[in-house]
Amino acid sequence: MDACFISYGDVPPASPVVLSVPHAGRCYPEGVRDSLRVPFAALTMLEDRLIDSVAMAARGGETTLIQQAARAWIDLNRAEDDRDPMLDDGARTGHLSAKVRSGLGLVPRRTTAAGELWRKRLSADDVIARINAAHRPYHAALAAALAAARARFGVAVLLDLHSMPPIRGSRTRIVIGDRFGRSADSRFVNRVEAAVAAAHLPQALNVPYAGGYILERHGAPEQGIHAIQLEIDRSLYLDSRMDGAGPGHGRVVHLVREILDALADEAIAGPERLAAE
Repeated sequence: MDACFISYGDVPPASPVVLSVPHAGRCYPEGVRDSLRVPFAALTMLEDRLIDSVAMAARGGETTLIQQAARAWIDLNRAEDDRDPMLDDGARTGHLSAKVRSGLGLVPRRTTAAGELWRKRLSADDVIARINAAHRPYHAALAAALAAARARFGVAVLLDLHSMPPIRGSRTRIVIGDRFGRSADSRFVNRVEAAVAAAHLPQALNVPYAGGYILERHGAPEQGIHAIQLEIDRSLYLDSRMDGAGPGHGRVVHLVREILDALADEAIAGPERLAAE
């Protein structure tokens, strides 16, 4: 596979905010279709469909990383050792995370809607190759971007952008995740909540999505690096088929732009910036 992600932005960075889009990839390596036991659409359902188009329309000068490789091939929001022994010959047995047990590990094995995805198991070498090609480079680039932002501004803020299917039985349309306060100071979360409230969209904090491995790995508030996950209901920006851009696309782009501006304002005006000067 060619480059697994694309990075945008100047060096040194123009903003303390870094934008990450890890689940919108639509590039599937040759041979993937032949390996499936389900229709190809079962893989595309794993995509955060077109949330990269929202990110690209919303971004200004922010350093932005957008994954190109599909989540079905490797999930950047899982740890390297979050490997599924029911699929991966190199996985360890023993204690498994809830995500692995559900079939959504480093390489997804199944989905609730489609069931088991693959005709055969993966070799340990195959999964290691995917880690080396996609997982490690993305996280290395993200760590470098955050370090550069902190070096210039005294603080860095990661906005990890995702989308979600409508939550059945709930009015919630936006879910903000900070790993229950561990990945970002509350002042940044408060600014995101205020921007969502101004858009008159029902929101929730950490339920049902508190943030995954990306926040766990890169969020370090005590070191001046804050990380927030933003989940956006796909019905807000996609069409009725949940496939193409819908009439709400522009409204969601505006919301993400407002959030980026609010986070940058908080970073530059906040106590860490004053301490760095």
